Amino acid sequence: MLESIAILLLCQLIGELIVIFLNIPVPGPVIGMILLFIGLVIFGEIPKKLSDTANGFLEQLSLLFVPAGVGVMTHLTLLGEQWLPLTASLVISTLLTIAVTAIIMQYLTGKENSNG
Repeated sequence: MLESIAILLLCQLIGELIVIFLNIPVPGPVIGMILLFIGLVIFGEIPKKLSDTANGFLEQLSLLFVPAGVGVMTHLTLLGEQWLPLTASLVISTLLTIAVTAIIMQYLTGKENSNG
């Protein structure tokens, strides 16, 4: 488990270094996740230890939402004052996401049917 955590943290560190040195506007952990994905694709499979460690983290994922919930409760007054723009942005972004997903799904399904 320790070596799996080290691999995950190493990917994140390399991602952070890439962001710092290249000055790109992407979070370091995202770059690290891409590097991990590329490594797993090259390796051809997910090692059992890494899979077990990742699943252990996923089981505890709900704990990561506690700080966000505390932040919401701390700024409840501000949320009450800005409810209209927040609601509008949530509704519009949700509808846009559904529309883009539907378009991509339709494109991919059509492409699959023409090949089959």
